[in-house]
Amino acid sequence: LDVTHSLQQPNQSSGVTGGRPDMIETIARAGVVNHVDGLFIETHFDPANAKSDGANMLDLSHLEKLLSNLTAIRKTIKSL
Repeated sequence: LDVTHSLQQPNQSSGVTGGRPDMIETIARAGVVNHVDGLFIETHFDPANAKSDGANMLDLSHLEKLLSNLTAIRKTIKSL
């Protein structure tokens, strides 16, 4: 599941895309609950200054917690 590109919002007038990084965890959780085998999540240590797609990236400092939460969900589902 391509989480971050799923949240990308094209902007034809400026040529710069927007995004909804606040929804990354929600979409990733939905994917895990629906048994996806892989997640693609763009990250950057400073998304606001990324050369591309910064508006829909996850700040790298949040990745470990997100992956921990998603792993816990997957383990719970597999145990059912």
